[in-house]
Amino acid sequence: MARAARTGYHHGALRQALLKHATKLLDKEGVEAVTIRAVARAAGVSHAAPINHFETRNALLTALATSFFDNLAADIDAHVQSADDKLARVRAFAVALVEYGLRYPQRYRLMWRRDLLLPDAALQLSMDGIYERLTAELSGVRRRHGKSTHTVATAMWSLAHGYISMRIDRMFEARTDEVTGQSRFEAMLDLLLGLAS
Repeated sequence: MARAARTGYHHGALRQALLKHATKLLDKEGVEAVTIRAVARAAGVSHAAPINHFETRNALLTALATSFFDNLAADIDAHVQSADDKLARVRAFAVALVEYGLRYPQRYRLMWRRDLLLPDAALQLSMDGIYERLTAELSGVRRRHGKSTHTVATAMWSLAHGYISMRIDRMFEARTDEVTGQSRFEAMLDLLLGLAS
């Protein structure tokens, strides 16, 4: 306890410090390195200090994943707000998702590790908010194929998730479409969704 006191963390600040150090460990060494003891050590507190905030490693990882979904939502919002029309907004949503996944591969992987994450209302709310934003953007776009908004949203998310995963695993390289000059992902997006401006 004396060691924890020397850090100068008050109760609320310790939680944020633990999440910050856990994120650094995750980015550098992967999810296997993120343990309660390792995060406490990085934060300069006793191994028992995190218990008031995260009772288990899974609780810590769940809080991390929730924060990453919140960050992704902010990135999506910034991309979408800068788009000029309905079709561009949908593209911007998908591009923001792909860019986030490629920029933070370890974070992105954790976000989908249901074996490591707890059922959690805050996590579900963050995830649902992003999906609802996607369906709202898609509902305003005229599509040639006549499928439901939820079917299109599932197709778009599946394409993005698969592309990110293949890029992270170095199965795909960043390329452009040889006909249109678009990024490969944006060309695939237009092809799959059959979007019409």
